[in-house]
Amino acid sequence: MILGKNHSHLAGLNETMQPLHTAQIGQPYRITAVCSSEQMPDCDRQLNELGFFAGEQVMVLRRLMPGADPLVVRIGMSTFALRCAEAALVYVRPEADDSLNIAHA
Repeated sequence: MILGKNHSHLAGLNETMQPLHTAQIGQPYRITAVCSSEQMPDCDRQLNELGFFAGEQVMVLRRLMPGADPLVVRIGMSTFALRCAEAALVYVRPEADDSLNIAHA
């Protein structure tokens, strides 16, 4: 997907989707899409290489300050620091089943 200014390419997807950089700390989410960006053309590939794929579970563990860099994100058994601009390319939906929660570090 190409991330445009108006995000119109996401219009048909689930209304509960949100970019990862707006996710609540400690809430498990499921990745629904990893978008590309004209400003960061290789970022979607790099995120995929780290394990950010549609269907994977992800959780924001910490952020420096609301809206500030970096975000500390757990996916699987790995923990990463992402800039808000990178996290904004990952779209997630809240996880419905609390029995699938990721263990906290």
